[in-house]
Amino acid sequence: MSHPIILYDGVCGLCNRLVQFVLRRDPGGIFRFASLQSSFAARILSRHGVNALDLDTVYVVVNYDLPGEHLLARSDAIISILKQLGGIWKVLGILFQLLPRVVRDAAYRLVARNRYRIFGRFESCMIPAPENRARFLDL
Repeated sequence: MSHPIILYDGVCGLCNRLVQFVLRRDPGGIFRFASLQSSFAARILSRHGVNALDLDTVYVVVNYDLPGEHLLARSDAIISILKQLGGIWKVLGILFQLLPRVVRDAAYRLVARNRYRIFGRFESCMIPAPENRARFLDL
């Protein structure tokens, strides 16, 4: 089984906070990361018929480069991340999963539409700390 890969908007303040959140709570190094702006992410998204220029969604790539590779998007991606972090985060992910997807994704889209205004926007993607660089696949 391959590591799940989080595809995130590299210039979004909220997305960068998500990456930092996961890095702090994933000492076992389960997750890998790539910005949506990277050619790495573009190749994955094109395989799944997703427009690589659409930056308002976080994705989790499951079974990367294996026959069962698939993408989780929006709230399904967030739930997957929370559940794999374990502990209280897993419980929170399970609780979120109880909500209908249409409700979860509506809330996700509302936040996504306003994320730059609320959380800011960077001029370029963040540079990971040396101890985390190997987990970033688009460097």
